[in-house]
Amino acid sequence: MKFLHTADWHVGKTLKGRSRLDEQRAVLGQIIGHAREHDVDAVLIAGDLYDTAAPSPDAQQLVVQALLALRDTGAKVIAIAGNHDNAATFDAYRPLMDAVDITLAGRVRSAGKGGVVSFDARSTGERVNVAVLPFLSQRYAVKAAQLVASTPAEMSRDYDAMVREVIDALAASFTPGAVNVMMAHLTVVGGAFGGGERQAQSIFEYHVPAAAFPADVHYVALGHLHRRQTLPAPAPVVYSGSPFAVDFGEQDNIPVVCLVQASPSTPARITDLAVTAGRRLRTVHGTVDEIVARAEEFGDDYLRVYIREPARAGLREEVTDALPNALEVRIDPEFAVSIAERQPTTDHRDRSPAELFADFCTARNVADPKVQALFERLHDEVTSVGRE
Repeated sequence: MKFLHTADWHVGKTLKGRSRLDEQRAVLGQIIGHAREHDVDAVLIAGDLYDTAAPSPDAQQLVVQALLALRDTGAKVIAIAGNHDNAATFDAYRPLMDAVDITLAGRVRSAGKGGVVSFDARSTGERVNVAVLPFLSQRYAVKAAQLVASTPAEMSRDYDAMVREVIDALAASFTPGAVNVMMAHLTVVGGAFGGGERQAQSIFEYHVPAAAFPADVHYVALGHLHRRQTLPAPAPVVYSGSPFAVDFGEQDNIPVVCLVQASPSTPARITDLAVTAGRRLRTVHGTVDEIVARAEEFGDDYLRVYIREPARAGLREEVTDALPNALEVRIDPEFAVSIAERQPTTDHRDRSPAELFADFCTARNVADPKVQALFERLHDEVTSVGRE
């Protein structure tokens, strides 16, 4: 049987105030196209469908339309809540989605109450069991361990120990002669960050080792880290990554969805399917003239611009007028440091206020005659009060 593994859609994400819904619509359209072209039996979405727990109506509409379109390909669609999603809302809509053969899992459930989703693959008739593990906070991990594993769990217990109990309890419902899959939204030790994750819910106690997953599971479909990667483990433990660059920290990631082929008796085979509909994010360095001269090269890319010249009034506007997709403009930190290091130590005792202000501007990479003239005028006005 075949299924698609995707995660971390972050629908509703804005970048420096710029809406990305049209871009996200194109990305999801490409994922739907992959599902249709490869005639998959299921689509697994491993959390963070939304970028916020209170998504806009437009973001919700886009996700619902995408889920329905994936269902219309004939695939079984299963999605879990990530740390950016509203788990309670997922569970509230679960009965409605069940009615159209789409499974949403907001919070951890025992295997018999929806924690394991079982179905027959339409292409082969093989039995498929998918254990679903939505994002668990440290506080809720205690409750989940009690609910699913039926064991007393103390707050002092390690997060990964409680998550292991949940995984083991769900895996106990796997059946021989079936394709057994686990889907989770969490951080696995050794995973590389993609660049746009919410750090406070990815480090410290929020992680488990890859060995937490059963060795005989056919595939572990993960969400949360935005970079496509397979972690060393007896079974395939895979992050599909985000299908588009969520922030500039992810500009070098290669967006994909994973096409997985598995049978009860053979190891999973994974093929990465490119997702190219998202706009490229790019960081560029240079003087204003150097960067503006490259405008045609940048096309529709969103830009983070690091200027290698001193600050002056209107500098940002110069860049954005020529490059409307420049979302962030700042002085290059390396350039600022190099200028500061070249400044000699000066004896200020016999220097005028104008000279001292000029030194101050130079130390902060500000080179604007209008600023210097304004200071001198204001200084003259202040010091002349009472002398007339």
